[in-house]
Amino acid sequence: MPSSSDVVMVGGGVIGLATAWRAAERGLRVTVVDPGSDEGASWAAAGMLAPISEVTYGEEPLLRLSLEAARRYPSFVAELEAAAGTTVGYRRCGTLTVAADGRDRAHLVERHRHQVGLGLAVEWLGGRACRELEPMLAPGVPGGILAPDDHQVETRRLLEALRRAAASAGVATVADAVEGVRVESGRAVGVVTRGGIAITGGQVVLAAGCWTGRIAGVPPRASALVRPVKGQILRLRGSAGAPLLSRTVCAVVAGRFVYAVPRGDGRLVVGATSEERGYDTTVEAGAVLDLLQDLAVVLPGARELELVEARAGLRPGSPDNAPMIGPTAMPGLLVATGHHRNGILLAPVTADALADVLTTGVVSTLIAPFRPARFAGAPA
Repeated sequence: MPSSSDVVMVGGGVIGLATAWRAAERGLRVTVVDPGSDEGASWAAAGMLAPISEVTYGEEPLLRLSLEAARRYPSFVAELEAAAGTTVGYRRCGTLTVAADGRDRAHLVERHRHQVGLGLAVEWLGGRACRELEPMLAPGVPGGILAPDDHQVETRRLLEALRRAAASAGVATVADAVEGVRVESGRAVGVVTRGGIAITGGQVVLAAGCWTGRIAGVPPRASALVRPVKGQILRLRGSAGAPLLSRTVCAVVAGRFVYAVPRGDGRLVVGATSEERGYDTTVEAGAVLDLLQDLAVVLPGARELELVEARAGLRPGSPDNAPMIGPTAMPGLLVATGHHRNGILLAPVTADALADVLTTGVVSTLIAPFRPARFAGAPA
């Protein structure tokens, strides 16, 4: 077990592991401190890499970051799979967002207008064209938006690959939760775990998702303003030989969004709710019912699939729902959290940018709009 490192990474989700791997590739000695349980947002995530389909009004800076992450994903995956000796289920299959009825169609027409105005590669399709792409869609689907450049990855395989690649690059792992940051003369110099282990680090990165702001020892001026956003998600299973979908399908049903991400073995990941419920991870029968009913409106065949898992994950949300990446007001302390629904997508750019900061001290223009200091003085 290491007593000191160049970098102590607090958090072993996709963001923490990707950053640890990239930093180790650049010659830094890195220790990841994480309890090792599969209860974080990364394990629950569906793996949609859909910056075009999920674009939201007022999030143009985040869109630029997301598009750059999507551009880097193929090379990121190729390097990762080579380093880990395993595959991550990466697919460039596109996303089809459909409406359940005429009212929902009007909502999508406005969304399509916004996407076109941003110069994004999207195509409006009528109901018949949607069903030609996905024959299992309900006959009443009146139209939708095709984003052919969206893609997906299997998050649990991605996590395992990152663990292998990090270990191969020399990253050490301590299976414990962090109690607090160690501070000397106003500078972060390491962490103390709940098991009483003291680990010294030249730099400390807090990437513990929605728990980042609860780590002791960080003064308010450097604290990460992050909250948990609950998301309940389902995994269904059908026949690998006859999958219901060939690409990710999102649907607007009575104004609510539901998505279905198909896997190559016949599984279907269905989600997800978005709830401000604190640190509650209860899976509720009503949420499961709502997701299944909404999905069945546009994909009736989903009723015949086996329900194999229902899980609640906690996304890390910042005050503006954009990530916090980079140095804090405390010397030696950096954060990488607040990625909300985009953590899997933004892993490549977050890891590369933080590796730059850790090795050179330079904050790239790409992540400058997402500096943690933008919330300085805001109430916790």
